[in-house]
Amino acid sequence: MSTAACDKTKKSVDNIMVHVESPNVQYSEQYIESTIEYPINYAISEKDTIVIKPTITKLKIRTKKVVPKTGLMLVGLGGNNGSTLVAGIIANKYGYTWETKSGVKSPNWFGSITQSSTVRVGMDSTGKDVYVPLKNLVPMINPNDIEIDGWDISGMDLGQAMKRAEVLDIDLQKKLMKKMSEIIPRPSIFNPEFIAANQSTRADNVIKMEKKSEALDQIRTDIRDFKKCKELDQVIVLWTANTERFSEEIEGLNDTSDNLLRSICKNESEISPSTLFAVASILEGCTYINGSPSNTFVKGVVELAEKWCVHIAGDDFKSGQTKLKSVLVDFLVTAGIKPVSIVSYNHLGNNDGYNLSAPQQFRSKEISKSNVVDDMVKSNNIIFKPNEKPDHCVVIKYVPYVKDSKRALDEYTSEIFMNGINTLAIHNTCEDSLLAAPLILDLFILADVFNRIEIASDKSDYTPLHPIFTALSYLLKAPVVPKGAPIVNSLFRQRACIENILRACLGLPAENNMSLEHMLPAKVFVDFEKDQKKQTCKTCQN
Repeated sequence: MSTAACDKTKKSVDNIMVHVESPNVQYSEQYIESTIEYPINYAISEKDTIVIKPTITKLKIRTKKVVPKTGLMLVGLGGNNGSTLVAGIIANKYGYTWETKSGVKSPNWFGSITQSSTVRVGMDSTGKDVYVPLKNLVPMINPNDIEIDGWDISGMDLGQAMKRAEVLDIDLQKKLMKKMSEIIPRPSIFNPEFIAANQSTRADNVIKMEKKSEALDQIRTDIRDFKKCKELDQVIVLWTANTERFSEEIEGLNDTSDNLLRSICKNESEISPSTLFAVASILEGCTYINGSPSNTFVKGVVELAEKWCVHIAGDDFKSGQTKLKSVLVDFLVTAGIKPVSIVSYNHLGNNDGYNLSAPQQFRSKEISKSNVVDDMVKSNNIIFKPNEKPDHCVVIKYVPYVKDSKRALDEYTSEIFMNGINTLAIHNTCEDSLLAAPLILDLFILADVFNRIEIASDKSDYTPLHPIFTALSYLLKAPVVPKGAPIVNSLFRQRACIENILRACLGLPAENNMSLEHMLPAKVFVDFEKDQKKQTCKTCQN
């Protein structure tokens, strides 16, 4: 097949939109409105029995069809992740190709679930599964339409930042240089109390301030300026800057929204730069996403988001080693195999690794990586006793020579049948920023989609989704959840959450994976299929 034919085929697949013909969904100029039956099984312990009480709640979901003109503001715009993402957006938008020692390459969005993954939506007349791009289920932002701005403690333009990062091929850098050099980060907040001392040499582009309230006001002004200059409907702010040390949560300081705002005005030292960015975003009505393991979302920030009905999501991009861990541990535990020791080692040479070489910053990363197995361990009380966990060790080392090419080594030791031992040893080499950049894109695009979804029941009017976006947990190592909600780290469940919410927006039930249509006796299946076709015809006639 010729290149032109391949491009034509790809374009036709990308342009396939999903339209559901069902009494459960209606399309208007403004909304996609659907009705679904949402099951919850309540499990109640009664003596030696667990009694299951299934319930069904009818939910109405409406999704705004019009995609707002949206801007993305990155904190850490000039870092490896920020410069790589912007370079990728420009390369894809203008179709740049570049030469490497293995031939001519063209841009793609591999690693992005919104741009490069598909969803099963049904089967065709022959019984074969039908898949469509995830981005075509409901209207989503086109990456070509994204306006980008942001802050960085380094004033280097993005062309030079891209060169400094040493992530992309030289020929591509040359083609991108002119457009990248036109983008210069806004001055950011620099507080050496929260990041490693080795970052001070980069800090030549900082907000001049005596008080934290002044920095807060400047960030809010920057957001308004960007929104006005680009004539945007909304702005989403995402932190992809340095990992900070953990902030202390102190009663009277940052435990409530009022105390937090008061502490900022009083210039309290324990208020971190990332918390200031989060507060500024919330006060400006902008969704805020934390891509680092820092505990930005202290209780006061969460309460402020809930009070202002502004969405937040975090923490820490889940790009490689942790994503694999959430798959492997899920596999082991659900297979009835008992992981008893998990050792994760990695070394990298980019600025993230340089910052993490400081003990306090590493501790933040260690916490976000270590808790990723907890819910899967708790799910199986046959192989794990109460409060029992695998031994779990996380090591990160800074090795300048490897730069952005991170090496990860994992060893999983498990107990198997009759006290046997099974050990899995895995080595992974990857370009750190090339894994993280598509995650940033997905977080941004899906955050907009979930901003446009409203839910109602028979007893309530339409309301937005909860201010804490747990549905984005697939992309984050240490998911922040509403009070009382379980933390889910299983990658399969997290992915299913995103898919099934988008299905619900179209009035489609959650995927059940039972495949009974292929297991029923032939006569039963034929009768079943005929009945379904009759129902479909009635719907079309109506």
